[in-house]
Amino acid sequence: MVLGIINGWEEGHFKAVNKLGLKAVEFCINHNYDSAEVLAKADDIKRYSDTYEVKVGSIGRWGMERIDKNGEIIPEALRHDMNLIDLASKVGCPVFNCGCNAVEGKSFDENCQIAIGYFSKLLDYARGKNVKVAVYNCDWANFVYNEKAWTVVLGALDELGIKFDTSHSINRKEDYLRVLRDWKHRVYHVHIKGNLNIAGESYDDSPAGLDTTNWPAVMSLLYIANYNGMLSIEPHSHNWRGAKGQWAVEYTIEYMKKFIMPEDYCCDGDVYMP
Repeated sequence: MVLGIINGWEEGHFKAVNKLGLKAVEFCINHNYDSAEVLAKADDIKRYSDTYEVKVGSIGRWGMERIDKNGEIIPEALRHDMNLIDLASKVGCPVFNCGCNAVEGKSFDENCQIAIGYFSKLLDYARGKNVKVAVYNCDWANFVYNEKAWTVVLGALDELGIKFDTSHSINRKEDYLRVLRDWKHRVYHVHIKGNLNIAGESYDDSPAGLDTTNWPAVMSLLYIANYNGMLSIEPHSHNWRGAKGQWAVEYTIEYMKKFIMPEDYCCDGDVYMP
């Protein structure tokens, strides 16, 4: 696994990630960005990545409606996603994260079939580009965020994975450890976003390591699944900003580092042998 953080795609962003001692960055090129403009910077991004030894571990697009009110694919949305798959391929990023909105007036099964059709197009486009496609487990312009939808949509698409964020599962009052236990082998990308849960309610997205999420158990499940992707720190709370927020990021980095297995460990046998 590699520990990284969400940040931008300009040179200063790579420099900042490197200064934190991290080896990976995630881009969130959301609905308010022109994907073509970012794609045009692919050569520069690859150069920054090489210069600062910070790999692009994940690219995602949140908040974009991909299906219109009639249940048809929005061509511009599909083009944005394809642009970002191309960007991922050009810069050596292994996974693209996206969602699919439900259409009002359509049944759950109808919406699932529409989503299967949309994700199928992305999977076909990504094939041969060394980029995997994952659906994020939050509900921002997306209904394929829980087990009910995964059973149908991922059940129909063997290549489609999950971008898993414990906080979304916690906020929906799911048993996030059970969900991860049951779906861990479909996880392609992981967000490290804390959640301070008090009296059964989410109080704050406090930094990981300063929250109530059972991170040791989460990491154990990921190791059991042989997950070897990015762990992407997502500073999210409005209560942790400025100097306090910077300290919290540095604290989370040190907290999560202790869960990262050294590369020289060999686990082929029943007992560790150096």
